[in-house]
Amino acid sequence: MAQGEVNNVTVSQGVRMLFSLMTPNESSFATVQEVPTYVNQATPYFIGLIILEIVLGWLKTDGPRIKINDFITSLSAGMMSRLPQLMVRSLELSAYIYVWNNFRLLELPWDSAWTWWLAFLGVDMGYYWFHRFVHELNFLWAAHQVHHSSEYYNLSTALRQSVTQQFSSWLFYLPLALMVPPSVFAVHIQFNLLYQFWIHTELVKDLGPLEWILNTPSHHRVHHGRNPYCIDKNYAGILIIWDRMFGTFTPESEKVVYGLTHPINTFEVWSVEFLYYPYLWQRFWEAEGVSNKLSIIFKGPGWTPGKPRLGDIADIPQITGEEKPYDPAWSSSMQVYVFIQFLLLLDVYNNLLMGQTMLSEMTVLLMTAYVLLSLTCLGFLIDQRANAAELEMMRCVLIMVLHRFGYIKPLVPLLAFPTEAFVLMSAIYWSLQCVNQLTNRMKKQN
Repeated sequence: MAQGEVNNVTVSQGVRMLFSLMTPNESSFATVQEVPTYVNQATPYFIGLIILEIVLGWLKTDGPRIKINDFITSLSAGMMSRLPQLMVRSLELSAYIYVWNNFRLLELPWDSAWTWWLAFLGVDMGYYWFHRFVHELNFLWAAHQVHHSSEYYNLSTALRQSVTQQFSSWLFYLPLALMVPPSVFAVHIQFNLLYQFWIHTELVKDLGPLEWILNTPSHHRVHHGRNPYCIDKNYAGILIIWDRMFGTFTPESEKVVYGLTHPINTFEVWSVEFLYYPYLWQRFWEAEGVSNKLSIIFKGPGWTPGKPRLGDIADIPQITGEEKPYDPAWSSSMQVYVFIQFLLLLDVYNNLLMGQTMLSEMTVLLMTAYVLLSLTCLGFLIDQRANAAELEMMRCVLIMVLHRFGYIKPLVPLLAFPTEAFVLMSAIYWSLQCVNQLTNRMKKQN
């Protein structure tokens, strides 16, 4: 996306697109190339609402709990999930365009309000069925479980997305490609995703009559719960009517305990993204007989031999309401350090997204590799892994090299020298930590 494209969306439109309140007149385009990258342009609004939620949470005695480790892990997963689209166009859109070009039955006008509203409903119902399938098919749950892995529920949780989920969602939107132009679909696939950001909060309790029609924070809190009454409920994207129609709706009642039924207890982003795959592979090979092996793949995550397709609710660990999220102790100074490094990384990541069309392929690859390395290092530091010091030392050296050759530029030029000084001191600190750890290991061996 060109840098100037950010100006295509006004502040009013930026706010309204988060709530799917854009009108057909201002969001209809003749070609896919004209469609703004609304998701990338929403970044400032994401940040603004997250800050607002944190402030309001501090002012309320029962406000949301936000921890640095969980917050950074959620944003790290979201950043990682967007990186593949730096290299290739989203599979959802590519598959849609292919079907439209080769198999469409009708060609509805792109500038018709009727087409716009049909796409709104079609995308939302497609999302409902996609969302339901990723909960009910174990091999798809391997991707989607990333989004449910946080034991907190706040706006940062909305950004905890899977890298691999996007490779299965495209199937559910293809029926629309038989008649709805790709440019209209490209708008609504983004609006549907953006709407789901704001419903990840505990601050909004009840929206009255709107609860009957819209997916709201209350409904979605249930979806993120691991209480027995929450399991496999409320799959909606924007409209809760699909859950009411297809029998998967349940209202919020007792206190919701968030996260997976079996918490993963890690903040390292690669583990968060891919930990379930080796577990699924192990279950597949340990299952006896072809029928059981196939059931491990194509039935629900909770299925075991002799159980219903989606498993038995009675097998889910009991919830007392007193459960505490995984939150190992780590020093305040380390929390500040990781947070500062993450802010510096966010600036690089945003520049990469905003300027990708103006950068060479080699530069994009190099910067993508740097972002992945940084997310890995910060995850290791949060998890307090034994080899975190060596990895972070190498990363700090790499940052200095990238700064020196102009691949990394601070948002404010005046911060260039302080940033380099901070990274240099960090490299020295982690070098000393490495030496200290090596000395201790040698002493133990002797």
